[in-house]
Amino acid sequence: MPVPESPSVPEDPSVSAPPPPPPPARGGFRGVFALGGSVLPVYGFLARLPAALCPIGTLLLVNERDGIGDAGTVAAALWLGQALGGPVIGRLADRRGHRPVLLIACAANAAVLFALVAAVLGGLPLAARMALAIAAGLTVPQVGPLARARWARLAGDDKALVGAALSFDTTLDEVGFMVGPALAGILAVTVHPASALVLAAALILVFGTLFALHPTAPGPTGGSAAARGDVRLWSPGLALLFAMAVLQGAAWSGANTGVNALAESAGSPGSAGLVWSAMAVTSSIAGFVTVARPGSADLTVRLRRTIAAQALLTLPLLAVCGPWGAAFAVAGIGLAVAPHLIALFGLVERVGPAQRMGEAMTMAGSGLIIGQALAAAVAGPLAEAYGHRAAFALSCGAAAASAVVATTAAGKDRLRPRAATTATTATTATTATTT
Repeated sequence: MPVPESPSVPEDPSVSAPPPPPPPARGGFRGVFALGGSVLPVYGFLARLPAALCPIGTLLLVNERDGIGDAGTVAAALWLGQALGGPVIGRLADRRGHRPVLLIACAANAAVLFALVAAVLGGLPLAARMALAIAAGLTVPQVGPLARARWARLAGDDKALVGAALSFDTTLDEVGFMVGPALAGILAVTVHPASALVLAAALILVFGTLFALHPTAPGPTGGSAAARGDVRLWSPGLALLFAMAVLQGAAWSGANTGVNALAESAGSPGSAGLVWSAMAVTSSIAGFVTVARPGSADLTVRLRRTIAAQALLTLPLLAVCGPWGAAFAVAGIGLAVAPHLIALFGLVERVGPAQRMGEAMTMAGSGLIIGQALAAAVAGPLAEAYGHRAAFALSCGAAAASAVVATTAAGKDRLRPRAATTATTATTATTATTT
């Protein structure tokens, strides 16, 4: 027996339609460029390039005029200033907003770099050059860490997009540290030893200003200054990540010192920069692959895996006998460097307080610098006394120590997401779908 059709019922306008399905998670390059436009990465890259130009530019300029002893001292002063000034710049940017702090820092840093060049060329005493180098480090605008804080804020609570943006920005750092030393060396040979520092001052003045004025620059974090001051920066998780950043910097510095000692003993000191750039090339490639194909593993798992891989890939340095072998060895290490840093800074964004994210990012960056400076002070005398393998052994030891810390101490309970207080809470880069 046929069932009679139900009479049609007019639609009740008071009944709301079901909500549309949520948009799919955006990841990969397309989602990143949709956040801030195509010019923001360009401004960010060119504004952070001076961070890679200045250390080698300082060494080349002072070494040309006064020898390697004074050059190492002045470069160490620059590193010291940058390690101390980074967290201060980050804290001020959180409190006052990125724009005013970056504008002042860019202008001051350019002025001090020009003054440092004039002091070296004018033959001022070492103490004056060291003071200017410290001032140059203190005023570094910290574009890289603040760019990562900006990307995290722009992406909000989109986990895939936060991960892709932080991965992309960390890879830009790797590209910068590949281009910077090579460019400084070329300029020193073809133009003048001071040209790298002059270019760095011009880049930070022009593109640092453009980066600061970009509409995506965050204002002060919410709440009163007193309320922001009550938000605790350090946590067990952030302290662990800082320690791993220090060890990462030490691993780099030991390997870099060993490469330079090996190149000098082989009678081709100029090849050290080319050998070292092999790491930056493979690291940059690995970083871009990570952006496009982030995988599904949790950030903590990725951190452990990449640090363990780096520790294993560092061991071939101990068997290196010449520049070609060193190039292949550091190229192998580079395959793990960018993925490691991507996981590290992704976890800093996860565990750091949102109200002090700029300071948290600059603190991790300072850890890398402190590790490089401390290891350089030890690896240099070791290489001079016992040869390049002693410096490589220091690098292997630092990488192994970082792997031990990551395996035994960096559990999920310590690196758990911070409490949900802003749109950037509990972010991980690893559930991303790709474009």
